[in-house]
Amino acid sequence: MRLGRIASPDGVAFVSIEGEGDAQTAKEIAEHPFGQPTFTGRSWPLADVRLLAPILASKVICVGKNYAAHAAEMGGEAPEDPVIFIKPNTAIVGPGAGIVLPPSSNEVHYEGELAVVIGRPCKDVPAAKAREVILGYTVANDVTARDQQRRDGQWTRGKGYDTFCPLGPWIETNLDISDVEIKTEVDGELKQRSRTSLLLHDVPKIIEWVSTVMTLLPGDVILTGTPEGVGPIVDGQTVSVTVAGIGTLTNPVAAKR
Repeated sequence: MRLGRIASPDGVAFVSIEGEGDAQTAKEIAEHPFGQPTFTGRSWPLADVRLLAPILASKVICVGKNYAAHAAEMGGEAPEDPVIFIKPNTAIVGPGAGIVLPPSSNEVHYEGELAVVIGRPCKDVPAAKAREVILGYTVANDVTARDQQRRDGQWTRGKGYDTFCPLGPWIETNLDISDVEIKTEVDGELKQRSRTSLLLHDVPKIIEWVSTVMTLLPGDVILTGTPEGVGPIVDGQTVSVTVAGIGTLTNPVAAKR
């Protein structure tokens, strides 16, 4: 199932997105998408509504340097254990929403990533049972003010600006993500291409690691790390991140005005 969140003439709703191409429709889900969704009977052609970020997380947990080649391009060794940090939920925006460049940074980078969405409250989850707590998967862009990340020595400011966590276009609930392609394009030019099989710490290990630290709640999002090829984005460009089996997340880039 593809789970999304839309703005329609009737308001904001969770939906199931069905069909392909121009025939896609958004079927309204009653209340929330967790557990076994029920439907209201209302639907819209997807072209007639606006896709929002598919979920509003209580927190966004990110894994740093989780591809060996990216760790190398950042000038360090790949960490033995997952390195985690948090983006505020106010950084989340949906497909088509602008990534706003803060005037205090001269070096903002894209980072295309696979994201995991948690489906139920959980703590201390063994890796072998991680799939039981996953709602599904979506696409993310871990936008980073790289100059501030280097200057601060910790990553909250450089990772935490409003609009620095695009998510979407929807959540795919039925996908084997052990070996899928992930790629990032800027103005149509390929910048990143890798596969999730190259993750140093796979999704079950990440969930086990994170859930020993903090309770995960329904809708919480875990960003699994970016491959090599990160680089700058500037005013007027467009960034597209694609994860095979899910879809493409596209966002324009704009200077703050």
